[in-house]
Amino acid sequence: MGKKVLVIDDEQSIVTLLQYNLSQAGYEVITALDGEEGLNLAIQEQPEMIVLDLMLPKMDGIEVCKLLRQQKIDIPILMLTAKDDEFDKVLGLELGADDYMTKPFSPREVVARVKAILRRANNNLSETASFNHQNHEQMNIGELTILSEQYEVYLNGELLEFTPKEFELLLYLTKNKGRVLTRDQLLNAVWNYDFVGDTRIVDVHISHLREKIEKNSKKPIYIKTIRGLGYKFEEPRV
Repeated sequence: MGKKVLVIDDEQSIVTLLQYNLSQAGYEVITALDGEEGLNLAIQEQPEMIVLDLMLPKMDGIEVCKLLRQQKIDIPILMLTAKDDEFDKVLGLELGADDYMTKPFSPREVVARVKAILRRANNNLSETASFNHQNHEQMNIGELTILSEQYEVYLNGELLEFTPKEFELLLYLTKNKGRVLTRDQLLNAVWNYDFVGDTRIVDVHISHLREKIEKNSKKPIYIKTIRGLGYKFEEPRV
């Protein structure tokens, strides 16, 4: 069998449709019709990927995503929403979802997104393994200490709380220290999807990173804004 995908949606017709198309693409598919059952299956079955509806009985998709990330379960999540609501999309992505799609959607597009997210997840694992192999498991930049393998960041020895996407964004910025990175580059590298040119999710995450690692988020010393281009991570001057 192929990689295991968990589909959580309360509409049986959508579950059946996705189960058929994902199975045809070579994936092993397990399903749940409410958030509570979906959360339990995610923990028990440890699938490689979750397709998660936002509006669910018993426990909504945002709560499922939040609880999984709190338990350090970093399974890639594609969030489905029937609402074209920017708040829900941004909140879902902030809590650790990897991508979102608005209903109605093409089953083929869902399969394509699942493939892209899994491919990106595999690439991340390979890059992290290579990065660690080169004795860069620990990076010290200014007052920051980054442990790439443990997904931990310390500021002056104090452990900071990061969502998986915040950590991936910080790691990518630090790996490219001194380089100007456009918002589109960051979207492609961290989310592997351009959100139809919507780069606001990058700005939201940059803002959150600054609040956590900068002494003064209005006058950042690590993450600099390069007007008209994007962002650059710098080692602070002594």
